[in-house]
Amino acid sequence: MNCIAVIAKNRGIGRGNQLLFSLPGDMKYFKEHTTGKTVIMGRKTLESFPGGKALPNRRNIVLTMKDDYQKDDVTVCHSREEALELVKDIPTDDVWIIGGSQIYYLFLNDCDKAYITEVNDSGERADQFFPELRMSDGWLLTSRSEEQRDGNTTYRFCVYEKE
Repeated sequence: MNCIAVIAKNRGIGRGNQLLFSLPGDMKYFKEHTTGKTVIMGRKTLESFPGGKALPNRRNIVLTMKDDYQKDDVTVCHSREEALELVKDIPTDDVWIIGGSQIYYLFLNDCDKAYITEVNDSGERADQFFPELRMSDGWLLTSRSEEQRDGNTTYRFCVYEKE
């Protein structure tokens, strides 16, 4: 599996159930990598999308503790194990963990690659964070793009792989 996130220097990813950053270049990168694939997310992440609607052209799996939760165009599950069962026959490169914070922490050890957009911003306003990708846990930076710019914000696309 893969995970994909846009993070600040302090690993901040969101505040008040919204992304910290809305970067057109990052949105394009996200879409290029996840379209036609299976995405796994938490309920709050789904509800943060425009209209609370599933992402188009993807199989959307939502993990929630709410037993009666239902949403159009979404497969609902209630545990990590149930989510993993749903994707067991899908090639691992076709499964993407897309957030939020609790979901990243829950599935990071199941991921082989992490596609991280690293934003040159302190992230001081964040209240949700991405786990640290430590070399001691087998994560290595294998790719880093040239600096990108959207408005006054600079960032790089980075790929980390687990040894």
